[in-house]
Amino acid sequence: MKIIPTQPIDINSNLMNGTAKSEGTSFADFLNNAVSEVNKLQLDSEQLNEAFAMGKTDNIHQVMIAGEKAEMALQFTMQIRNKILDAYQEIMRMPI
Repeated sequence: MKIIPTQPIDINSNLMNGTAKSEGTSFADFLNNAVSEVNKLQLDSEQLNEAFAMGKTDNIHQVMIAGEKAEMALQFTMQIRNKILDAYQEIMRMPI
């Protein structure tokens, strides 16, 4: 299954907290920010599920949309991780 983002990824997006424009952000910082954003989506989905289960909300659409967003973000993150590992392994196989 191929995961294709619907919007282009902008390195100067809000994931960078505005630091990329003035001083540049490392790739590790970018990945850490992206993973923390995925974690936030997962936690939001979990909170909405708990609220729905306890009867605090009856908006099943919001619960399902949050769950799907979290799932898609996690799948996309896992695909990126796999591509990064493949690239690393390919670089390690290169003769010096």
